[in-house]
Amino acid sequence: GFRCLEISRWVVCGLIGFLTGLIACFIDIAVEELAGIKYRVVKENIEKFTEVGGLSISLILWAVLNSAIVMMGAILVAFFEPIAAGSGIPQIKCYLNGVKIPRVVRLKTLVVKVCGVICSVVGGLAVGKEGPMIHSGAVVAAGVSQGRSTSLKRDFKIFEYFRRDTEKRDFVSAGAAAGVSAAFGAPVGGVLFSLEEGASFWNQMLTWRIFFASMISTFTLNFFLSIYYNKPGDLSNPGLINFGRFESDSVAYNLYEIPLFIAMGAFGGLLGALFNKLNYWLTIFRIRYVHRPCLQVMEAMLVAAVTAAVSFTMIYFSNDCQPLGSENKEKYPLQLFCADGEYNSMATIFFNTPEISVRSLFHTQAGTYNPLTLGLFTITYFFLACWTYGLAVSAGVFIPALLIGAAWGRLFGILLASITPNGSIWADPGKYALIGAAAQLGGVVRMTLSLTVIMVEATGNVTYGLPIMLVLMTAKIVGDYFVEGLYDIHIKLQSVPFLHWDAPATSHWLTAREVMSAPVTCLNRIEKVGTIVDVLSNTSTNHNGFPVVMQGADSDEPSKLCGLILRSQLIVLLKHKVFVELARSRLTQRKLQLKDFRDAYPRFPPIQSIHVSQDERECMMDLTEFMNATPYTVPLETSLPRVFKLFRALGLRHLVVADDVNRVVGLVTRKDLARYHLGSHGLEELQLAQT
Repeated sequence: GFRCLEISRWVVCGLIGFLTGLIACFIDIAVEELAGIKYRVVKENIEKFTEVGGLSISLILWAVLNSAIVMMGAILVAFFEPIAAGSGIPQIKCYLNGVKIPRVVRLKTLVVKVCGVICSVVGGLAVGKEGPMIHSGAVVAAGVSQGRSTSLKRDFKIFEYFRRDTEKRDFVSAGAAAGVSAAFGAPVGGVLFSLEEGASFWNQMLTWRIFFASMISTFTLNFFLSIYYNKPGDLSNPGLINFGRFESDSVAYNLYEIPLFIAMGAFGGLLGALFNKLNYWLTIFRIRYVHRPCLQVMEAMLVAAVTAAVSFTMIYFSNDCQPLGSENKEKYPLQLFCADGEYNSMATIFFNTPEISVRSLFHTQAGTYNPLTLGLFTITYFFLACWTYGLAVSAGVFIPALLIGAAWGRLFGILLASITPNGSIWADPGKYALIGAAAQLGGVVRMTLSLTVIMVEATGNVTYGLPIMLVLMTAKIVGDYFVEGLYDIHIKLQSVPFLHWDAPATSHWLTAREVMSAPVTCLNRIEKVGTIVDVLSNTSTNHNGFPVVMQGADSDEPSKLCGLILRSQLIVLLKHKVFVELARSRLTQRKLQLKDFRDAYPRFPPIQSIHVSQDERECMMDLTEFMNATPYTVPLETSLPRVFKLFRALGLRHLVVADDVNRVVGLVTRKDLARYHLGSHGLEELQLAQT
């Protein structure tokens, strides 16, 4: 039986990888086809009106197309599933941390996420489709591992053993890793992402299963894209973004360049901190004033129109013309006011999907872009990306950050070559574009180990492993000095009791007595049904766990702890009416089985939906058989860091605080710990988010 369970886990991970790869393939093909149609229409219109005059019509067409496409995605998110907004990485981090975010892994969320991200990218917003793949993979994992869909009301009667929090969380870790793998073609990076950013609870066997899911995801995407490109079996598209191959000869670097790379990392950290701070202020503004769905849709349309207008204006006034030779592989070259046989270089960056623009900055030969073009693009795209992240659309920040970094990194390489006596020693500006991209992304999201491996795998060259690692570490250190990473900021603003790796540095003189919630709502081992219903129905104290106490023979004797029971368990017991008329009688046959609890998971019915008659309220319920008889407890004087470690390592939701005679004196919850982790400034944010 245990072997069958282990085989089932591998089968589920294989299914997760396969389905995540298929979803990534669908998103990629849909974006490619729809964006192609849009760019061809706009390109033909621009070429037509360049000759006869009246380019303002082309601008209006571009802005209207962008706004209309983005409007569809924003309506889906704002009106049907708001949790699908953004990249979804903060929500998945919280889920894997042990916090249940409502509707985060539902089928409806997946559908809105996929359709929304297609609309966002095709609509020309400064976003990427890679971040949402992580959320999509997590939703696939949560659905497949349960062997049923509560949204479709279909139960396939398989994988019933996995219908519990710990198993489901492990599979969601695999889904997040498969999403990273499909996005970047980086299976090892996917595993490390789940380890570094996602899973709070890890074991060795989980590593292999997650790696297996990641490999299947990459292979599936690769295989189906090879069929799409009419090259069946040519597995040269391992991820949604293909950085292209950096050949060793062209990207060789010297020892004296390492300090320059570290300086670029520091600059990336500063720019990332500025990005995060501006986005933080903007998000607070949105929470206060742009919280109605219709306003959110209008804001998304405004950003889409402004993005089109800015792009068109910069292309129109740019005089950076480059020869259109055979080695140039521009997909939609715009001639505009350039001479015959030339194309507008600014249009190469703006008039493409962000992924193609990143690859262009990495690999086009020296001299393709002039410094003014890159400088203007960096500044404008920085503010556009900052304004875009946090809209009511499905979108990621990975690719915009890479694109901004690649632009200023390439600019740095060009300036370096121009101010040094022997400019030829600073070989290819593409390598500085790569380092700049890593620095900017590291400065925004503050990932280190996983991002290093993702960049190395996506470029297909390990030569730059050391510089990328140094750059990401520098960007994180510099950025952390000013402000937290973007995902941590949004987690805090969403009022989620997220537990970080370590307790706050200022918590060593605090004890469980200072952080616990008291008094505690307790239940007797044999409790009246009416009392249980009243406790669960009390909306002012929406508790999730209740210590079970046993009253002593003498009424003056204190009640001692004998277990802990959850709200969800009590609801199942009430639903199945597991109670008896007299306190001292015993049920001769228990009809309730473990399957009844698994069938109710994860959407346990609310207490309001369970009818209990007046006669039944007088009955008694024996909790002995169903409670956790060995809950974790700590003494009153336990230090806060120790309490924190217990929560973080064991994935606890409740920790009972008992005195020296085993009486319940308090209960520590995740919210209690998160409150002390936020500090006074964080509490203001928490209150803001809650209001």
